[in-house]
Amino acid sequence: MSRSQTRPGAALLAALAVLVVALAGCSSKKDDKEGQADPNLPAAAGLLQEASTAMAGIKSAKFLITADGTIAGVALKRAEGVLTKEGSAQGTAQVEQMGTTAELAFTIVGQTVWLKGPTGPYQQLPLALAATVYDPSAILNPDKGIAKVVATATDGKTEATESVEGQETLRVSAKFPAEFLSNIVPGVTGSVPGKLWIAKDGKRVLKATFELPSVGDAKGGTVTVTFKEFDATVNISAPQQ
Repeated sequence: MSRSQTRPGAALLAALAVLVVALAGCSSKKDDKEGQADPNLPAAAGLLQEASTAMAGIKSAKFLITADGTIAGVALKRAEGVLTKEGSAQGTAQVEQMGTTAELAFTIVGQTVWLKGPTGPYQQLPLALAATVYDPSAILNPDKGIAKVVATATDGKTEATESVEGQETLRVSAKFPAEFLSNIVPGVTGSVPGKLWIAKDGKRVLKATFELPSVGDAKGGTVTVTFKEFDATVNISAPQQ
């Protein structure tokens, strides 16, 4: 397989890795009151634990992820689709490649990835080939996926109540250790700051933003993830060639 054929696959898988961060939380832009938490709001420690428990039980979810800035290892600009606890996924992604933006369709079932560019048929690749870039089966794994990322967050602070797509949420800022976040966003190091929007009803994370640092020539940026339609019936199968 040529270099031009494999590059889109690696870029997409890296994008999907960041996307699953979505399954970890919710965040927003900074505001003038940051750091001035309302003492009447519930403590962040309890909310993070409840959110971790809620996320550990998710079977499927729809997601949307956008990336702004230049982030090391992430060519993704936008991705959306559906993800299951078993590690299957299906959707589309926009990635930057050699100065241009390409849209890819992707399907992941079991240990196989199918990718399709703007033209031509699907390319079928073994998932193990890109395992070091991203393992989608880890996203909803309660021991190393999003639930673990939320559970191990530090310096949590409940900042405010906000509405996310009509649902009342509690906005929590925190830092996320790379030890577990790297299972979802490969390549991160240190402690990554972010914000979670945790639904008051059900304590699921509805939205998240993570501020990724500069690395080399990449100046860093923000990854924003939103997700909805939890536990809907999802049937993902290999695309018809």
